[in-house]
Amino acid sequence: MGGRGTGIDADRLDVDESMDTEHTGVETGALDAYSRVVTGVATSLLPSVAALSVRTARGGGAGSAVTFTDDGFLITNAHVVAGATGGTAAFADGSESRFDVVGADALSDLAVVRVHQPGAPAAPLGDADQLRIGQLVVAVGNPMGLAGSVTAGVVSGLGRSLPARDGRRVRIIDDVIQTDAALNPGNSGGALADSAATVVGVNTAVAGYGLGLAVPVNRTTRQIIGELVATGRVRRAWLGVAGVPVPLPPPLAERLGQKLGLRVVEVVPGSPAGTAGIYLGDILITAGGVQMQTVQALQRLMLGPAIGKHLPITVLRKNALVDVISVPTELG
Repeated sequence: MGGRGTGIDADRLDVDESMDTEHTGVETGALDAYSRVVTGVATSLLPSVAALSVRTARGGGAGSAVTFTDDGFLITNAHVVAGATGGTAAFADGSESRFDVVGADALSDLAVVRVHQPGAPAAPLGDADQLRIGQLVVAVGNPMGLAGSVTAGVVSGLGRSLPARDGRRVRIIDDVIQTDAALNPGNSGGALADSAATVVGVNTAVAGYGLGLAVPVNRTTRQIIGELVATGRVRRAWLGVAGVPVPLPPPLAERLGQKLGLRVVEVVPGSPAGTAGIYLGDILITAGGVQMQTVQALQRLMLGPAIGKHLPITVLRKNALVDVISVPTELG
């Protein structure tokens, strides 16, 4: 009986070893695929990311920036270059160049600088609106003076908000990406990239251990970047209203072909929205013919061209559609 028992144990051992080998093989394959993605992104983007050194009346500062054109334009955070007109950019190949600050926008925490000696390859800009929670992302930057650092993680959250200071005022940057890719001082202004090595965000802050934030690269921020390159500043219209997405009543949603609207949660007294007759509890349906299903849709509408123009707005009020006309003013 003893020999028989030994035979059964041996068979079980063979099965266990087979399962362990199979399990290990799957893990190894997954790790190899993960490593290939991260190393591929690093290889593609490291030449495009610069370490910035700036000096202002308040002292020196450092951060990162990402080359996005072949003629030497780089994107970074507004807070990295705040109070500076220029500085020095150091690249992965050992080259250095002076740079000038082209323009900065504190309300999006984005800035554009231009190096005197272009040569770094342009990194492709992606679309953060296509990101999904749990998606792999890679951060490339220069934390704590350690040039060319790469960390990886996942998209932990989307649509976060980040306080941003504009002089004495604190405003909110909406639609921020949250990631668990390790970020440290100096990463600000660096690239947050997807697995295809396209830049989907500009790393902007470390809110706490294991929590990093990035300004998304999408249609809205591309417009902001374009205005900074063209004029050095971003003009914004002001409506004086804040809203949150809410589902529309099913019959109305089906009739309009629109699932969501923006419920008004704040109207500034005397603002263009208040003067036009928009009230708390109204649900914005369209503005300027554009469906108001997200906060970002309203934000995009408030960039430059809307200033001083008649803006037709349709709201849902007590189950009735009401049309009003507002004239956004320039945000001072």
